[in-house]
Amino acid sequence: MPKLDAKPNPLEVDFKKSAMVVVDMQNAFASKGGMLDIAGVDIADAARVVGVIRSVLVAARRKAVPVVYLRMAYKPDLSDSGGPNSPNFHKELAMTLMCSRPGLKGKVLTEGTWDAEIVEDLAPQPGDLVITKTRYSGFAGTPLDSQLRMRGAQFLFFAGIATNVCVESTLRDAYFHDYWPILLSDAAMPAGPASAHEATLFNVESFFGWTVSSQELVRQLE
Repeated sequence: MPKLDAKPNPLEVDFKKSAMVVVDMQNAFASKGGMLDIAGVDIADAARVVGVIRSVLVAARRKAVPVVYLRMAYKPDLSDSGGPNSPNFHKELAMTLMCSRPGLKGKVLTEGTWDAEIVEDLAPQPGDLVITKTRYSGFAGTPLDSQLRMRGAQFLFFAGIATNVCVESTLRDAYFHDYWPILLSDAAMPAGPASAHEATLFNVESFFGWTVSSQELVRQLE
C-alpha cells in the first residue's frame, strides 16, 4: 500500500478503501456575499482552498476514490434547526444571524438558496455523494456512516471550511466511528484566526488522526 509522508508519522493507506470528504465548500463559506462574509469573517484564503481541493478531486476521481460532499442547509421553516431548546439554535452562525437579523431568514444556509450551493468550481460530478446536514458534524443525523461503509471506506481524507468547526467536528466523529481520519493541511480554512487552523492540526496530529499536504496525496494518487 502507498505510504503517505504524513504527520505525526508516515501512514500506509489503501486507496481502494478510501474516500474524499469535502466539508461545506458552499457559497456560504467560500464566496463573497455568503454567510461568513456577511458575518465579517475573513474569507480571503477561500479561493486558494477551492483551487487546492479541485486539484485533489481531479486526482482522486482518476483513481476512482469516492468523493463525498457534506453540505450544511436548513429547511426554510427551520424545523430541523433544533428550536430554542437546542444549543444549535443559539450557537450555530446561520441561526444566530437569522435570529438577530430577521431579514436574513430563508437566505443564509437555507435549502434551495445560492448560499447553500456547493461553489461552482467544485460542483459535484455524476457518481459523487452529496449529504445535507444540519449540525457541525456530518455524522449527526445523516446517513454518512452507512454510505461510507457501503463504499468500503476505511481511510477518510478531509478538506473544507471551516477547519476548526465542521471539518474538525466531522473528523473527530470519524475517529469515534473507527475510520482513519487524514486532514489535508493546506486544503482547509478556519472560521477565525490562523491560530484556530493550527490548533486543529495539533489536535488531529496529537489525538485524532494524521495530517498530510495535498501535494503529497496527489503525488501518491498519481
